[in-house]
Amino acid sequence: MRIAALALVASLFLALPASAQQSSRCPGGRPRDAAMWLSIAHPGLGEWYLKGWGNFWDNVPPRKFWLGFIPGYGWPGYLQVKSAIDARRCETHDELTFRD
Repeated sequence: MRIAALALVASLFLALPASAQQSSRCPGGRPRDAAMWLSIAHPGLGEWYLKGWGNFWDNVPPRKFWLGFIPGYGWPGYLQVKSAIDARRCETHDELTFRD
C-alpha cells in the first residue's frame, strides 16, 4: 500500500511541472490547485468544482466519478491521478485515457 501511495504522489509531481508556468487560475477564475486537490480526494470532484459545482447530474463527469469508487482503479489509483492531472490542466472532460 505504501508503494502505491508513493507511486501516486510521484506521478502527480512528475505531471505538474509542465503546467507550473501557466496561470494559477482556470478560465472560470477558480484556482487550479483547489481543483487538483479535490480530484485527489475523489476522481471527478475537481472537474465538478471547475464547472461551478451546480447540478450534480449535469456537471460531474459520470465515468470518472462512479468508477472512482473501484479500489485500485478509482481511489486510490489510476483515475485519481488522471482526474487530478486533468483538473490541474483546467480540463473538465470525462475521458478515461490520456490524450497527450
